[in-house]
Amino acid sequence: MKARPVRLVMLGPPGAGKGTQGERLARDRGVPRIATGDILREAVRTGSALGQLAGRVIETGQLVSDEVVIDIVRERLAREDARGGFVLDGFPRTLVQADALDALVGGARLVVIDIEVPEPTLIQRLALRRICSRCGRTAPADAGRCPFCGGDLVQRRDDDVAVVRERLQVYARDTRVIVEFYRRRPTFRSVDGDQTPDAVAADIAAAVASAEGEWR
Repeated sequence: MKARPVRLVMLGPPGAGKGTQGERLARDRGVPRIATGDILREAVRTGSALGQLAGRVIETGQLVSDEVVIDIVRERLAREDARGGFVLDGFPRTLVQADALDALVGGARLVVIDIEVPEPTLIQRLALRRICSRCGRTAPADAGRCPFCGGDLVQRRDDDVAVVRERLQVYARDTRVIVEFYRRRPTFRSVDGDQTPDAVAADIAAAVASAEGEWR
């Protein structure tokens, strides 16, 4: 049976597993995973004007401006592959961005999944996380080399323990309000992210199916 597209927002603090789970769900549903953090980090690697602007902000654990991020998402959602659905990872992170997303989708229904993980677990995960210096994908520190392209694994600058704590503070201060913004909607679901990846994926699949049932 052909997978049904979905318009989904993946919420959760840094280290919750949004990237891993978002990529898995996007693949299962045949839609693109749109990760604003990946887009910004690629811009930083290539040294573009956006990258130079964003790089200084990312390295301190702060958030890039609403205007820049909204423009990135607007351009990406306008591409042909996102017309039928998408999985958003890292957007929205502020109420301004959430309001902008509602306008961008033109009233289309959004499924919203919030992945919940205790802070000590998040700090441990991020301290051990590595990314590929070649393709930019995430991998565990003990992988040796990138399992996707064989590139060298390096620590993200914003995964330094001090910066991680700052990122979690920023999330608590600025982004948790987004959870409350969406919690009132019938298509919002919370999932326990402190499980194995397969268990989290199964819970997310069930949560998405449940949320979709709200408008059948």
